[in-house]
Order: sequence, then C-alpha cells, then structure tokens
Amino acid sequence: MWFVLALLSALCLGFYDVLRKYSLKDNAVLPVLLGSTLTSSLMLLPVLVLSQMGLVPDDAFFYIPAISFHQHMLLVAKAAIVLGSWVFVYYGLRDLPLSIVSPIRATAPIWTLIGALIIFAERPNIIQWIGLVVTMAFFFLFSTAGKREGINFKSNRAVWFVVIGTIIGSCSALFDKYVVVNANIPRMAILCYYSFYQVLFVIPLLFIIWWPQREKQPFVWKPTIPAIGVIIILADFIYYGAIACPGALISLISPLRRSNAIVAFLMAYFIFKERNMLRKGLCLIGIMAGITIIVLGSL
Repeated sequence: MWFVLALLSALCLGFYDVLRKYSLKDNAVLPVLLGSTLTSSLMLLPVLVLSQMGLVPDDAFFYIPAISFHQHMLLVAKAAIVLGSWVFVYYGLRDLPLSIVSPIRATAPIWTLIGALIIFAERPNIIQWIGLVVTMAFFFLFSTAGKREGINFKSNRAVWFVVIGTIIGSCSALFDKYVVVNANIPRMAILCYYSFYQVLFVIPLLFIIWWPQREKQPFVWKPTIPAIGVIIILADFIYYGAIACPGALISLISPLRRSNAIVAFLMAYFIFKERNMLRKGLCLIGIMAGITIIVLGSL
C-alpha cells in the first residue's frame, strides 16, 4: 500500500507541475504563489479549528495537534526555506519549458546526498558514488539538449533559478529529517502550520517585489491557481499516509515521489507541445537511472 500511495503522490506532483506551468504562463509570479499558498491554508484551517475544538479525534490521521513555541519556530524556518525554493522555481518555470525544468528538479536527491555529506558527515558507498556519477553525467548531456532550444545552462538566469530552488528544496528535505525525528513534530502539524506561515511570508514579498512592478508584470487570474494549492495538499497528505503505513520504507518513498518528473515530462509533450523531447527524454531516463542506483545503494 505504501508503494501505491507513493506513486499516487508522485502522480499528484506531476499534475502540480503542469498546473504551475499553465498558471505562470505570461503571468506575474508572486500573485500566483500567494493564491496557491492561500488556498492550501484555507483548506487546512477548518481541520485545525475542528481539531482544537475536540471535534476531530486525537487518534485520527488528519488530527492537527497544538505544538510548542519552539516547534512553531522550527516550522517558521521550514516555511521560509520551502518558500525560498518555490520562489526561485516559480520564476524559472515561468520562463522555461516544463521539459527542461522537470529533469532539473529530478536531481533533488543528488543535492540532498551532497548536503548529507557536508552537514551530517555521511559517507556514500560505492553504489551511491556510481549513482552520483551517472546522474551528473546525464545532467551534463541534458544541458547540451537545452542548447538546441537556445537555452544555455551556464548563462540562462531561469535555469539557475530552478537549480537554486532545487538545492534549497533539498535543504528543506534535510531539515525535515530534524523536524520529524529530533523535534518530534506530528506530520499533520507540519503540513498545517508551515502552510500558514508561508502565506505570512508571501504577502510582504508581494508588496515589496511585485507591487511596484505590477504594470510591467500584470497578474491574470486563472482557475488553475487555487488548484495548485489543492493538489499540493493532496500530494502531501497521500505522502504522509504512505509514511504511516506499516513496513513503509522511507528511503524508497521519497525517491519514488521524484517519478513526478516523468509525469510532468509527458504532459509537456501532450499538453504544451514542447520540442526536442526524444533527446531530453533519454537524458531524463539517465538521470532517473542514476537516482535509482543511489536509492539501491541506500537500502
């Protein structure tokens, strides 16, 4: 069951990327981000209220408990990290084809592994090193595929935005390990409270960065904007359900979710009619193969 739930979460994340790309097309980034994060918060608010009123049993999977001030501060930090990742990725996704963004995002486990080397002094085994080399080799080949579309990975700002956002997102994954294991914050509390804090962070960014430029970067409302918030909550809820299953292998669940890159890549072809898909697809397969080798080396 945990395997099926992990794949369902990946499917949701694939559609999540498609919704983001459609919403950001010829649109202002920060209002889109505010609309999606606000939707997520509004979805969780009734559950929080009902939980605090005692109308949701404390043994229910979706029960949201009260947490300490210290735990709230940790979730404030998590919200800042995740939002930083999303801001960079959103700006990159607006200006790049989805078939370019998805393989870059698929390299996230690589940056998590490198972060574990630096922060936790972990030492990869020979299989993990092979996976690292394979992934980076195909990522280099992937950069040559981008050049056929006039996208130079070295000088293109949008590419660097996606890379930076992916690296920050990997930092969030490492921070999650501390938040869940060391700080012992319940997963539904994480999902709920950090969603609220994200909204509080986005609002000042909106007025500082976008509002003065609103005439040059007009915002167009699209019905897919709130759908972004709905599907990311659904993806995370299913993900936490997978983790809660007896015998679930967390070391496999997280990489399985990265198969969302395949879903998004296919959608880039069928929905957005993007070009040069065969060459980019082969590079994506190579990147996913490298990630799989790393996972197998972690078992």
